[in-house]
Amino acid sequence: MRLQPTIQLLIASVGIASFGIIGCAQERKEVKAQEPLPITVASADADVKALVRLGPRVAGTPVMGKASAHLIEAYRRAGYEAKIQTFTYSKFEDLGSNLTIAGQQIAAQALNGSVAGRPTAPLVAVPNVGRAADFAAVNVKGAIALVRRGEIRFLEKAQNAAAAGAVGLIVVNTEPGNVSGTLGGAVNIPVLALAGQQGKPLLDQFQPGQQRATLVVNTRQRSVKGRNVVAHRPGVIQPKVLLGAHYDSVVGSPGANDNASGTAVVLAIARTAANTPLARQAWFVAFDGEEDGLHGSRAFVRSAEPQFLRGLQAMMNFDMVGVNPQLHVGGTQSLTRLVQLAAPGVSIFGSYSGSDHASFASAGVPVLFFYRGQEPNYHSPQDRAVNPKLLNETTQVGLNIIQRLLTSDASSTSETNRRL
Repeated sequence: MRLQPTIQLLIASVGIASFGIIGCAQERKEVKAQEPLPITVASADADVKALVRLGPRVAGTPVMGKASAHLIEAYRRAGYEAKIQTFTYSKFEDLGSNLTIAGQQIAAQALNGSVAGRPTAPLVAVPNVGRAADFAAVNVKGAIALVRRGEIRFLEKAQNAAAAGAVGLIVVNTEPGNVSGTLGGAVNIPVLALAGQQGKPLLDQFQPGQQRATLVVNTRQRSVKGRNVVAHRPGVIQPKVLLGAHYDSVVGSPGANDNASGTAVVLAIARTAANTPLARQAWFVAFDGEEDGLHGSRAFVRSAEPQFLRGLQAMMNFDMVGVNPQLHVGGTQSLTRLVQLAAPGVSIFGSYSGSDHASFASAGVPVLFFYRGQEPNYHSPQDRAVNPKLLNETTQVGLNIIQRLLTSDASSTSETNRRL
């Protein structure tokens, strides 16, 4: 594919990638795509641990060079050609934000992507978690709204607050400490995250509108370079399926579940399928910059030729798949119907936002999103371990779905899929 001027595909290091066609001897080892592909390499948990040992994988920091090198080497060892796709974007930074109430200043953290602002207004506690119906139950017009974290994404809470007329939003963590959160979209009011031990008394005891507060969100943007890892078998220039997961994490979090888990599952699928025809119909991508607003996947889609995207029958995105027993899959309706046939034990839900599949969906590519739901260590220093059995289960489900997709009539109905 042709890349835009600001995006470059680079060979990661000498000897890392080979551009020759795989020889006939290796081709004879391939198995039929329709045969079951049980997981034979129990390595996903080892990859999670390797990434976690590096510490927080924050886009634009030196640790991302080490993380991408680990992935490049892992894909090379599995027989794939692996490259780095670089891109630049403006990165969000919090320079010191707080909440002042009753003369007391409380240190807090702006949600990633929040606009700067310094509103002084009545503080209004909103019941529950900030759904539209919750905001309808109170009057937040011209006020700073206070909601509990959980159940719905930060962006939805903020959009509901802005739609109800609030001039700012505070999201109270359900755990004692604070949380590093990402909006993942544009909202025109400042949004702050508050530690549970400081915010819970406000939710429990505060009388709506009887006291004023000042919300200080002090943020800026700076330019950073991101690094996507792109892997495929030599000579495969038009895949039918693209599997992806982001490998960056938020500040302070080693990101085991979010999202070394998804990164490791995509790598495990690639390893398992390496000597089968499936490998010649797939690309595997580890995206950078997701936590700052899906920048890696947006850069990939923006740089791709239109015919490359049109040729994709599915983009399969894995995010937070190492904790919680129930696997959820959402996305394009025709593909989720196929999922029900290939993996009847999963829970189907509708999702076109919140992770890297959204960038592909916006470009008309059919998508599937694999996700196990929120968990207490999300975006925290405690996100250090996952359940290896869940990684293997997700890997097997992903393989089953790919086989079903590539051996079904999906190719003849891909244009229909794009309209659903």
